[in-house]
Amino acid sequence: MRVIAGSARSLKLMTPEGQDTRPTTDRIKETLFNILQFDLYDAAFLDLFAGSGAIGIEALSRGAKEACFVDSGSEAESCIKENLKHTKLEDKATVYKQDVFVALTRMEYQKKFDFVFMDPPYHKELEQRVLEYLTTSSIIDDQSTIIFEAAIDTDLSFLDSLPYEVIKIKQYKTNMHVFVKRSH
Repeated sequence: MRVIAGSARSLKLMTPEGQDTRPTTDRIKETLFNILQFDLYDAAFLDLFAGSGAIGIEALSRGAKEACFVDSGSEAESCIKENLKHTKLEDKATVYKQDVFVALTRMEYQKKFDFVFMDPPYHKELEQRVLEYLTTSSIIDDQSTIIFEAAIDTDLSFLDSLPYEVIKIKQYKTNMHVFVKRSH
């Protein structure tokens, strides 16, 4: 796995060992950032369930002004910090080694994000719980884009009962990225 473009282009990234993380492939990451590329400059980016930090690091490499990384795993935390050091992007990053909901609560009224990306464990309804939390959160506004990765067979009907507008759904072979914004 590597950084696709920007200031850290082509640098290899470490990934945590074990079955707890599913690193986003370079091809899927490239597709994702081709969609986001014109809106990333000077943006604040939040990477939830960050794993190796590859998504947030890609955002920083492509011009985001800051990124916050959240993952509760010790191995993920050290991997993210090592990758940030390797890419020389650590001065634009904050790493939270804690539960996503604890970190979100901690950031209330402290931070505001243009992008929230989350890649939670599949089939545990964590994307729904995070979206429910964000409906009234101060860390996003109506201009913020939330992207979540989910298994291709994930039932998205929960979105009907939440105040979000689906902007785009990009499907791949085994998973998808869903782009939403909070409704006015």
